[in-house]
Amino acid sequence: MGKKYKFTLGIILFYFFLMIPEETWITSESDIIQSFTWNQDSLWQTLEREFVASRNEKGLQTDKLIQQSMAQLQRMADTLNTNAVSPNDALFWHIERSVYYLATRVAVKPEYVADFSRVIMSLRFAVKRQSRSWDMTDRITRERLYRILYGMRTALEEVLLQSQTEKLTELSFGHAESSVTPHAEVLGVTLHSGDILVSRGGAPTSALIARGNDFPGNFSHVALVHIDSATGKISLIEAHIEKGVAIATWDEYIADKKLRILILRPRYDIPVLAGDPMAPHKAADFALQAALQKHIPYDFVMNYRDHGALFCSEVASSAYESVGIGLWMGISRITSPGTKQWLSYFGVRHFETQEPADLEYDPQLQVVAEWRNASALLQDQLDNAVIDIMLEDADAGKPIEYNMWYLPPARIAKAYSVILNFFGKVGPIPEGMSATAALRNQWFSERHHAIRAILKDEVKKFTEEKQYFPPLWERHRLARVAKNKLDMMN
Repeated sequence: MGKKYKFTLGIILFYFFLMIPEETWITSESDIIQSFTWNQDSLWQTLEREFVASRNEKGLQTDKLIQQSMAQLQRMADTLNTNAVSPNDALFWHIERSVYYLATRVAVKPEYVADFSRVIMSLRFAVKRQSRSWDMTDRITRERLYRILYGMRTALEEVLLQSQTEKLTELSFGHAESSVTPHAEVLGVTLHSGDILVSRGGAPTSALIARGNDFPGNFSHVALVHIDSATGKISLIEAHIEKGVAIATWDEYIADKKLRILILRPRYDIPVLAGDPMAPHKAADFALQAALQKHIPYDFVMNYRDHGALFCSEVASSAYESVGIGLWMGISRITSPGTKQWLSYFGVRHFETQEPADLEYDPQLQVVAEWRNASALLQDQLDNAVIDIMLEDADAGKPIEYNMWYLPPARIAKAYSVILNFFGKVGPIPEGMSATAALRNQWFSERHHAIRAILKDEVKKFTEEKQYFPPLWERHRLARVAKNKLDMMN
């Protein structure tokens, strides 16, 4: 047998050796599935009919109805601000329905969008105020808070999508919570050291993080703000899958694509801050110094109790833990077997954790402001629809696939990445992610992009035919149509 033949045979055998699949982690199905579902199909259809009817109403009649409804909602907010109300009080049902029906009229009268946004923010503050005395570990309480806060957010954003989007204001203000920590002005907002920025990335996996939760949301990433008391320099401490915990300047943070950013700030009257108003700055300084002292890898397993490695939420929670504040009063849970299995493909092993999307419901935190614009909001909503429909496949037991023939070169790329990581550099496959997980991520992202491309065409056809943008429930239906079309093409 010649040397050339032996060498070729050795290469072939080595290639097939590298094709040996890794063991798939099978998630437990012992949990009771508690994923929130609206089960409101008849209501959504009624709201769409109301919206269509509102487009044909006379202007003065619509104006009067809008003004009356806004005044009524403001009175409800005043009631919440002055009286103790339990989470199962019928008032919340009335607020929910009133907001939805008002949204169908504001959507055709864009001059009222700013007023509607202010009413929503007023109600949000009042509801969060009530939730301070609620038991956030109680499932019914969590559902009530989610229904009202997420429902109002959704109603406002449906209005923004339906109205003249060129008039959409990128910045909306919440409650200017008092703080004595170092501060700096950015994009029209005063940031304080210790503020928490919750954002949504533009990648398909960002949408999966936001939606793959018992309470699907709109956010996928958390960063902690540190502002130097002497220089006013802004630093963002955050964890990235590519490089672990890192420190970014404001410009670097903004340059990394984000579809929306929510600013959260601890309430000045929580016990720890009452005793030490500088506690948020101390928490931010704790995170900054930890990131400067050593490399902290990304925590793919999402174990928020072990701080040897950190995922993005854990950067903020571990920092605040150091000053005696426990964030995520309502811990995040992922109980859907399909969603758990899909997340496990990327390394997740803990499904009782701290999801970015759940932080805005923490009663200890106030919403200070939110940045979003029309084009980013549209992408956010289309991505949500695609992920929600893809997760139906997960629940049906379908796996995230990958091309096994690409596994050998992926493993070689992973070995190269390990060498680069040893010297403090970033490789083609993130530290802590396996070659198989990287290939699954590629398949997942490509499928997401393909479905979204078809969905955009379906949305365009719907808009041309109906003369309005498809509402949330229609976007989900169209996303299912898009997925089925892609499956037939393949």
